[in-house]
Amino acid sequence: MNTSKPAIRFIFITLLLDVLGFGLIIPVAPRLVQSLLHAGAGGGEGEAASVVGMLTATYAVMQLFFAPVLGALSDHFGRRPVLLVAIFGSGLDYFAMSLSPSLWVLFVTRAVNGLSGASMTVASAYIADVTPPEKRAAGFGIVGAAFGLGFVLGPVIGGLLGSIDTHYPFYAAGAMSLLNWLYGVFVLPESLAPENRAAFRLRRANPMGAFAGLARYPLVAGMAASFFLMNLAMFGLHATWVLYTQHRYQWNPTRVGLSLTLVGIGAAVVQAGLARRLIPALGERRSLLIGVAIGVLSYIGYGAATQGWMIFAIIALASIGGIAQPAAQSLITRTVRPDEQGATQGALTALQSVANILGPILGTSAFAYAISDRAAPPLNVPGLSFFIGAILCAAGWTVAAWATRSVPPMPASAGPAPTDPRP
Repeated sequence: MNTSKPAIRFIFITLLLDVLGFGLIIPVAPRLVQSLLHAGAGGGEGEAASVVGMLTATYAVMQLFFAPVLGALSDHFGRRPVLLVAIFGSGLDYFAMSLSPSLWVLFVTRAVNGLSGASMTVASAYIADVTPPEKRAAGFGIVGAAFGLGFVLGPVIGGLLGSIDTHYPFYAAGAMSLLNWLYGVFVLPESLAPENRAAFRLRRANPMGAFAGLARYPLVAGMAASFFLMNLAMFGLHATWVLYTQHRYQWNPTRVGLSLTLVGIGAAVVQAGLARRLIPALGERRSLLIGVAIGVLSYIGYGAATQGWMIFAIIALASIGGIAQPAAQSLITRTVRPDEQGATQGALTALQSVANILGPILGTSAFAYAISDRAAPPLNVPGLSFFIGAILCAAGWTVAAWATRSVPPMPASAGPAPTDPRP
């Protein structure tokens, strides 16, 4: 199927608003939890932090179980209906979260949001449907670009709205999701041709069955294992970033926010611009391995940096490593049959959810041990969690190099990547 720029543009907007909506509530979620705790039996900041952690885990667990379901449903019914239902569900759920009268209701809404938030699975399959193989890496670059921009704008807007009223960011996130749903109802075409659809099978619509299905494609199975190792490192970094920078460099919230803003800008620039030029020039496999190698060096740099300003230079370098993700996705989708793209993306999203559960536990536990009195040399360094991340990332590089050792080059017809899909 030929590349559809309007369809890619809609997917970009969808992913951007999904991440933007999620980012909007980051600054105010702890305050909402505290307000519900005080309305009940009471609770301090420590208890609120624990509840926020459990809410995050709830979201990840729901994605683990339902990403394969949405992927398999999209292989059967098509991408359009599944994507629109998921977007609509997210919109309603943001309003329900804001109006939650108690913590248990908030947990229910977070679970529903994790279910509908698995739309990333269907969006990735949509990109595979509408882009030719030689330009697919550039198409997947929009995923990283959307996340980057949403990561920058969401917390900023959420903080501004939350300073007026804790509920406003939730209203804004819900309104944007519903407006995007309405936009999609009128402009989003179906991407999966009837002849490429598959029967819905329960064995592919659950995590274990979805993981087993990856074994049919040795390259995909190897890349899934590589993704899992690298995601463990990434989510461990996310969980310890604020703790580490405050402990080692005495950063205040403004400096932490500035560093995260730079991460988002770097992701948007590299994946929407640089990736669509570098990947066709280097090839998918080489781009993947170079990007992951840069990630290894970045983790080492984060753990070894002696001055706070060094972190900003390392972030800039790490952003270039973002070429690995779209290159890897392109390799995977070139391997998988059209009627199994959704199920495959669902399995990969579910595996990412497992890493999202385990990675923060590993990262924060390593950090807590490293700065405790129990830690003995050479483990008594604040950057221990990042060094572990480097080891995990290096293991992911090794698995990826092995899995892609026989990958053929991109088709010779590959020319310049598509134009920037941003509206």
